[in-house]
Amino acid sequence: MRLHIVKSMLLPERASGRRESLDGLYEQHASDVKRWARRLAGPRADLEDLVHDVFVIALRRRFSYRGEASVKTWLFRITHHVVRNRMRRGFIRRLLFSRHQDALVSLAPTPSTPQEEIERRERHVRLYRALDQLSDSYRTPLILYEIEGLSGAEVAELSGISLATVWVRLYRGRAKLLDLLNKEE
Repeated sequence: MRLHIVKSMLLPERASGRRESLDGLYEQHASDVKRWARRLAGPRADLEDLVHDVFVIALRRRFSYRGEASVKTWLFRITHHVVRNRMRRGFIRRLLFSRHQDALVSLAPTPSTPQEEIERRERHVRLYRALDQLSDSYRTPLILYEIEGLSGAEVAELSGISLATVWVRLYRGRAKLLDLLNKEE
């Protein structure tokens, strides 16, 4: 990780009065951030780069953390914004380079994995292709609840929305996702 440059910086004092180093923050929450980034960004994401960006932003914004929400909630929101911004840039990049996509795909090395692994990856890509078509308000709760396995209350806390809104968005998001997946078949 590229975090060795900034690991010695300290976060502002928390409500408990103790100071927490970026080292401690990284060690405690890096696996959560990586898992969230993997789920939110999909199979083609550069996870190490996303995690690095999240902790660089956390370091830069450490003085804006007021302690009103948990550190985990604060990091999730940063992760969510980093992934969303990266996906927007990826969309624009794909749009710009779509003319040459066939040539680029033919240059990619062919994977030498068993048939089941290929099928699993294709289903994974198909799912994230459909998820990418959903608005963020439906996409994020679906990923956190269905894929990440968080409870409705945890999704509400991380997303900053009410529990009732989580259930509505899950219901509507599932319906939209199933429609998108059925249209692909």
